[in-house]
Amino acid sequence: FRSVRGALLLSTLGGDIDAILASERWGIIRIFLVSAGVMLLLSLLFAGTIAEPMRRLAEAAERVRRGVKSRQEIPDFSDRQDEIGHLSGALRDMTSALYNRIEAIEHFAADVAHELKNPLTSLRSAVETLPIARDDCARGRLLRVIQHDVGRLDRLISDISDASRLDAELARADMEIVDVSAVLQTVVGLAQEVGRGDGVEIALDVVGTAPFGDARRRWRIFGHDSRLAQVFDNLIDNARSFSAAGGRVQVTLRAERALGPGGQLLEGYEIVVDDDGPGIPADAFERIFERFYTDRPEQGFGQNSGLGLSISRQIVEAHNGRIRAMNRTKAEPEGVDRRRPGDVVLGARFVLWLPAAR
Repeated sequence: FRSVRGALLLSTLGGDIDAILASERWGIIRIFLVSAGVMLLLSLLFAGTIAEPMRRLAEAAERVRRGVKSRQEIPDFSDRQDEIGHLSGALRDMTSALYNRIEAIEHFAADVAHELKNPLTSLRSAVETLPIARDDCARGRLLRVIQHDVGRLDRLISDISDASRLDAELARADMEIVDVSAVLQTVVGLAQEVGRGDGVEIALDVVGTAPFGDARRRWRIFGHDSRLAQVFDNLIDNARSFSAAGGRVQVTLRAERALGPGGQLLEGYEIVVDDDGPGIPADAFERIFERFYTDRPEQGFGQNSGLGLSISRQIVEAHNGRIRAMNRTKAEPEGVDRRRPGDVVLGARFVLWLPAAR
């Protein structure tokens, strides 16, 4: 039978409940305060290590845009191994390239002004003298001077126009697969057909049929075929102009590995253009690639603009290649980078290297 035997009463004091709630409340408050302190410290840390460098970089970029400060004012955070360091390095490189381009444009403008001033001065002198010429012979000489200077100005303006738009054209045009062997064969074939009556022989030798052991690659590179043809044509024409009557211009194409910017070995193709002319002066192996440099005393003053090799190097470097000049000598038939006493110069040699398409 069920029956009530007794009763159990459980109770607690109200103050204990309040104390427990207060304890929990203060625990939450302490966690909040600690979290807020940590967040504040992190904010200060981020402000000092991220926001402040970003602000300085933004201000420096704005100063460069306005032209207020020079490239040295870009903060250098390249010692940091994070995105800020990478951004700083990229901005400094971009600014350096920008100022280099501005300086190149200024130098080019100065060179153009100098080169145009010479024939203009001669032309002005001839025009001013023509009305007071005493006889037909003197007038004929002055007219020939005027004709010569006008022709020189026309060549200069054409080459300057080509050089000035070259960068933009190479940047806009998309590179495509180009068969270097086919381009060379076309250029050499045209040079053989369009003779000058000088009896200079132009020969092409393609060394090997399977570059780097892969017949499918077929001398392929990424580039602009028309601009590469311009380089090859300029080198062949240059070699031909320095060769004696009945001489020979030898063009050789072969596979060749070369060191890249990072020291890695890259596959590519080497084009060598040899002539049997007088060679290159020992101090001019690099100068011949400067704008408006020319050394053709036998052709007379003003016959060449001196921009051909400069444009050629510009095109080659846009294709991530390189070009250099040297002399062929009897002591070093493979070519040397400097003329040594006692060496017999057999002619000039231009060596062009282009990276292979991958």
